[in-house]
Amino acid sequence: MDENTKPEVEGGFEQATLAAWRGDLGLMDLLEAANRLAGQGQNPLAAVLYRTWLQRNRTPHNHLIWFNLGVLLFGENDLAGAREAYSQALNLAPAFLQPRFNLGLVHERLGQNDAAIAQWLWIETHARADDPEQRPFLLLALNNLGRHHEDHGRLADALACLCKSLQVEPQQPDVIHHWVFLRAKQCLWPVYEPMPGLDEDLMRRCTSALAMISLSEDPQAQLEAARQFVHNKVELEVPRLAPDRPYGHERIRIGYCSGDLCLHPVAMLTVELFELHDRNRFEIYGFDWSREDGSSLRQRVIDGMDHFERIHGLSDADAAALIRRHEIDILVDLQGQTLGARANMLAWRPAPIQITYLGLPATTGLPFIDHVIADRFLIPESAQPFYSERPLYLPDVYQVSDRQRQSSPAPTRQSCGLPDGAFVFCSFNNNYKYTPEMFGVWMDILRRVPGSVLWLLADNPWAQENLRREALVRGVSDDRLVFAPRALPPDYLARYAVADLFLDAYPFNGGTTANDALWMGLPVLTRAGQTFASRMAGALLTAAGLPELVTDNPQAYADKAVALAMSGADCRHLREQLRRVRAEGALFDTPRFVRNLEQAFRQLVADAA
Repeated sequence: MDENTKPEVEGGFEQATLAAWRGDLGLMDLLEAANRLAGQGQNPLAAVLYRTWLQRNRTPHNHLIWFNLGVLLFGENDLAGAREAYSQALNLAPAFLQPRFNLGLVHERLGQNDAAIAQWLWIETHARADDPEQRPFLLLALNNLGRHHEDHGRLADALACLCKSLQVEPQQPDVIHHWVFLRAKQCLWPVYEPMPGLDEDLMRRCTSALAMISLSEDPQAQLEAARQFVHNKVELEVPRLAPDRPYGHERIRIGYCSGDLCLHPVAMLTVELFELHDRNRFEIYGFDWSREDGSSLRQRVIDGMDHFERIHGLSDADAAALIRRHEIDILVDLQGQTLGARANMLAWRPAPIQITYLGLPATTGLPFIDHVIADRFLIPESAQPFYSERPLYLPDVYQVSDRQRQSSPAPTRQSCGLPDGAFVFCSFNNNYKYTPEMFGVWMDILRRVPGSVLWLLADNPWAQENLRREALVRGVSDDRLVFAPRALPPDYLARYAVADLFLDAYPFNGGTTANDALWMGLPVLTRAGQTFASRMAGALLTAAGLPELVTDNPQAYADKAVALAMSGADCRHLREQLRRVRAEGALFDTPRFVRNLEQAFRQLVADAA
């Protein structure tokens, strides 16, 4: 506190507290004094004033002061104190919705999930949608119930809450985008289901960049979704922190930032990249807000950095300032617009050169990201107008691989619930990547290959049930769909030794999953479109020297799948090729990839100097 303001603060606090003690401080004077203290950064003194007043005054308005005290204490992260204050407010005024909603947030922060849900359910039951004062709290309660259920994997409950919210007020962009993605995750088709007051055009405009990747094969639609996120969520009017040019250090300083440096596909792909950087020419920094999952993969990531900064507790502005103090020459964001992204940190321009890589398989739309790492199959020059970033082209393939990943011994088909002797197609992508159009192609393939089965990821029980129903609608017995539960990486990798052909999703290809399948010697059949996400597997297959597995339309895709299933010799030949690719090809030559990337980084620094 500034010495010049100290007497005034102390004097105002002392006089107000004495008046509160004597019962001489009116309600409006109390609020004015407390607000003045809070405005001067003296929340603890404001809390003391409120407590003193509450101890010495009994009025019909005490519930309001308990609520204000709860807000102050919650802001100071005094969760126990905030819980007590909100509870006291509700004891005096049980129908007071604001403290009830906030009490749910406190319980959630304390890990008391049932208690949090109970508060929001009370509001859902008692608040009236036709009351203009109660309606906002009804919406808040429903939306927070939806968020909470989604966070804990209860996707059907989450969707039900958001449906109720949209029935009360359809014009809620954030709610719409969660509602759309929840339907995609559960394979509820059509995803854009009509709803009163909510047309398909509005749903599309509110679809998140990540959800749009699996719902549209139009690169312009993906660019517009990314720009919509920037318009609605990103603070662009912040000063630039970094100079225009790199710093001229003896070793170029590379910073990787992500919230996925744990047991996550991004870390699974990049960990050996961090380890293999040439320390004579580069100094490697990690800026991390990932969960501490205790995995060996996370420890490898940490050990692979020269400097590892955990920035969980820092604001975006403070995190950007930290990056700037380290004088990072090139900052590589591994997050894009995916869950947990910190675009507002990047908006401060903490590094002279900023790049996006792997996190979001699409354009980010972020005006402060200069480049996207790509290869010429992934982003042809004709597609550049649909990217806000400039492609940083690598010569072989855009995707890095980890050669240290280990697999368990191959399981038996019986232990996987697969029939012996059947041709096994598999697709272990997240279920939200499945579309009704591509699922229809898969069912056509099963009809044309007698006795074959499709082995899918059991992502969630609602998607599993809906996919079985959709198979029956398309004339395919639902027992020809076999679902595999999630497994630890070595056990998951081992499954690829049991399948015969990987059927890629479209328009959102497999990224890590396609890489894993090829690493384990399983042929991948893909369909390539015009977007980043629809060309990922094609880029891998091109680097592997297997362009014959890249198709460009549904009929060619289905015909190729059937032909391979009918010819055991062709599949065996492809497996032999993949064994050679793993041993000596460019696709899994990680040292070669790192050299190519470093050369591109050096050129960027030289061009900017």
